[in-house]
Amino acid sequence: MRVRGCSYTAGIWYYVTNPFLFRYLKGRLLPCVLLSLFVLANLFVWTYLPQVALLYLFHREAAWFNATVLVLSEGAAVVALLFECFFVDETQVDIFDAVLVAEGYEYLVATRRHVDAEGNDPGKRLGPQEHHAVYYPFSLRQTVEFIILLPLNFIPIVGSPMFIFLCGYRAGPLQQYRYFKFLGMDKKARKQYVRYYRWKYTWFGTGALILQLIPVLNMFFLLSTTVGSALLAIQLEEKRIRAHGEVERGQAHDEESSDEPPPYTDELSPHGYGTL
Repeated sequence: MRVRGCSYTAGIWYYVTNPFLFRYLKGRLLPCVLLSLFVLANLFVWTYLPQVALLYLFHREAAWFNATVLVLSEGAAVVALLFECFFVDETQVDIFDAVLVAEGYEYLVATRRHVDAEGNDPGKRLGPQEHHAVYYPFSLRQTVEFIILLPLNFIPIVGSPMFIFLCGYRAGPLQQYRYFKFLGMDKKARKQYVRYYRWKYTWFGTGALILQLIPVLNMFFLLSTTVGSALLAIQLEEKRIRAHGEVERGQAHDEESSDEPPPYTDELSPHGYGTL
């Protein structure tokens, strides 16, 4: 039951309409709500007014709004870091894989873990995760860029949107890290693939970050974004299959139109991103 539309918003609808995903939220919801409230309360008590005072030098009346966005961004980053490092990453791996299995793409998941051939619950069909399974890898470059880009929030009106957009530019491709692993892409192949879909990934990453700014619901949107990332991977996988079919049809046509036997070639992946 694939949902069309913007992947990060489609992920929300898909999550709430597929009961097999509920188990992944149930055990995490209360800890996340408490942690989010604790982090945001401390940030607003200790850092909000100082940031308003600093931003007032540049933004005047808009300082209150921009300081709110800045504190929520900081809170979202802290909560996401804590949960992705200690609680969530394995859950995100299971969600991503379960959605692919539910939509009939278990052959991708099977490249990294066992998938049972039968069963009505996609989550229960998943075998144990492979050693060091990662959904969203830690990126030192992203962390440094986040710190460097923070001063953009001092720019009136356009500063905060620019900050979110540029962070989304880096975050979008990282959300697809597991899909790249399924395809067996090395670093060079990933760069080429991301360059080909750069704006799609940037749009996805930006939307996901905006959802992360919503207090308390950070955890749910963190998991629903994982679902959206799986739906995006399915869209791109369908394009890859179609492109590969066109390559095969072209090769067959060349074989039929030539009296000479075709030269040996390795199996190619679409767009020339390496063998799969």
